Amino acid sequence: MGKYQEQFTKSISDAKGFWADAADAIGWHKKWDAVLDESNPPFYRWYKGGELNTCWNAVDRHVEGGRADQVALIYDSPVTNTIEKFTYRELLEQVSRFAGVLKSLGVNKGDAVIIYMPMIPQAVVAMLACARVGAVHSVVFGGFAPHELAIRIDDARPKLIISASGAVEVKRLIEYKPMLDKAIQEAAHKPEKCVIFQRNLVKASMILGRDLDWNELMASAHPVGCTPVLATDPLYILYTSGTTGKPKGVVRDNGGHAVALRWSMEHIYGVKPGDVFWAASDVGWVVGHSYIVYAPLLTGCTTILYEGKSVGTPDAGAFWRVISQHEVKVMFTAPTAFRAIKKEDPRGEFVKKYDLSGFQALFLAGERLDPDTYHWAHDLLKKPVIDHWWQTETGWPITSNCRGIEMFPIRPGSSTKPVPGFNVKILDNSGRELGPKQEGLVAIKLPLPPGTLPTLWQADQRFLESYLKPFPGYYFTSDGGYIDEEGYVFVMGRVDDVINVAGHRLSTGEMEEVVSTHKDVAECAVIGVHDNLKGQLPLGLVVLKAGADRDGDDLKRELSQMVRNTIGPVACYKETVVVKRLPKTRSGKILRGTMRKIADGEQYAMPSTIDDPATLGEIETVFKTVGYGKKGS
Repeated sequence: MGKYQEQFTKSISDAKGFWADAADAIGWHKKWDAVLDESNPPFYRWYKGGELNTCWNAVDRHVEGGRADQVALIYDSPVTNTIEKFTYRELLEQVSRFAGVLKSLGVNKGDAVIIYMPMIPQAVVAMLACARVGAVHSVVFGGFAPHELAIRIDDARPKLIISASGAVEVKRLIEYKPMLDKAIQEAAHKPEKCVIFQRNLVKASMILGRDLDWNELMASAHPVGCTPVLATDPLYILYTSGTTGKPKGVVRDNGGHAVALRWSMEHIYGVKPGDVFWAASDVGWVVGHSYIVYAPLLTGCTTILYEGKSVGTPDAGAFWRVISQHEVKVMFTAPTAFRAIKKEDPRGEFVKKYDLSGFQALFLAGERLDPDTYHWAHDLLKKPVIDHWWQTETGWPITSNCRGIEMFPIRPGSSTKPVPGFNVKILDNSGRELGPKQEGLVAIKLPLPPGTLPTLWQADQRFLESYLKPFPGYYFTSDGGYIDEEGYVFVMGRVDDVINVAGHRLSTGEMEEVVSTHKDVAECAVIGVHDNLKGQLPLGLVVLKAGADRDGDDLKRELSQMVRNTIGPVACYKETVVVKRLPKTRSGKILRGTMRKIADGEQYAMPSTIDDPATLGEIETVFKTVGYGKKGS
């Protein structure tokens, strides 16, 4: 039995023993009463009765343990031409002082705090400071429009919001404060205070009595220590797109999260304390939470906070410059980033300018890694390129080639095998387990391992309905796929109406809500279609109201702007086609999945429940006219 199989088998047959051993890598204020609390299934809880502090494990522990002068955080911002480094000692000073700011503003254990910030060190400091005082942070991606922020304010009901004056998106200046003000105006819940970090690139106007200046508060703040919390207490809320248009607040606990992320760094990524690790993502997404902030710092690594893009800041050699300059050992990003580099520099000329001899491995996740991009990256770098798969809900990888345990031969199109702790199964629609190479629905047998979501924020019933009720005894991933004879997992894509645009999960249902409000639109559907660069892009299909004689280009621009204003530019909604009618089942359900296959040129079967088969032929004709579905049906 190989090392991987030995660890995986123990993680399933003796989960309590496996995760008790893993927990020794974390410092505990008080040891747990039970490794796994199974008293209220399917609401399982890890390390019940245990007490710890995530910030202490991420910062103080390393200062006390001899890493005080090691660089903890490198802030690299090509858009502002800034590189700044923070040792663990300096990071502790900043975090403990801002924790003092939070306490002075009445933020206590269990209070919610929203963080709406660009990729700057203050965002990391704010997250860690919340963890330090036991507050629950909810980071909202800075690219979200005011309406999206308002929804999250009303759901999280924060005592405080932390933001910044603005950011630079390649070369475009984005002011955050007007968006924040508009969101608060729209939200029913009003935060008591807002803390604003004023950046040199833009100054925000402040509202007297509500808005406070970050630097002024820090100047008079007194550092505070760590507040012990229960392992089962929430560390953060992270909102992910739901199929109803209302985002779901994924909850992450403190204990299981710390244990799982610490374990993952050495066993999945093959990274040890002192190594430089770079996740090129954003703190507004789960990758940023897990692998920019928490996992590297819990491990005692040096982590990189990069305020830039893979191309355009300034060129397609941006990633190679960062890897070379900061001696990155392992990098993690989305396939979209590499597709963008490949488009700008197909022959990889920029790589030749930099010394990548210390670079050991590239991990890609966030969307399916197409074989073409895999081969291009592998041939260019001559290093392992590892596809791995996970979700906002799980917080860390479900399947991967576990570099720190045992490497398997890579099979393009597969994210290799289940990570220890994840008992992955393929089910049919009735919940029956399928055999090798039989495509079905990807599910994970309960209980889920530590670090995964224990529930949704103040929405236990929605948690059950969304993930557990479809197949009792399993967590339903909403993805389809299969497992081959050797245990390699192939995840083929979403089976609900959440699409993946450049690694960002977005609800097509939410976009439909926006499109349907246009004065000339009678009915609409938004589907995700394949895109070589971003993985998927939204495509709107609209039926116009009687008498609405519209120019297609004008309508397209109007709808694109509406989605951009409501959801944000991250939605990448640009394409709209006008159709006479939408194909539906006899019960009135729009056949989105079938239209998606037609748009992508895939084979499809005529649904037995379709109301009028001619509608699919009409859709096929329209799609071919505008360049979709060229493979035919």
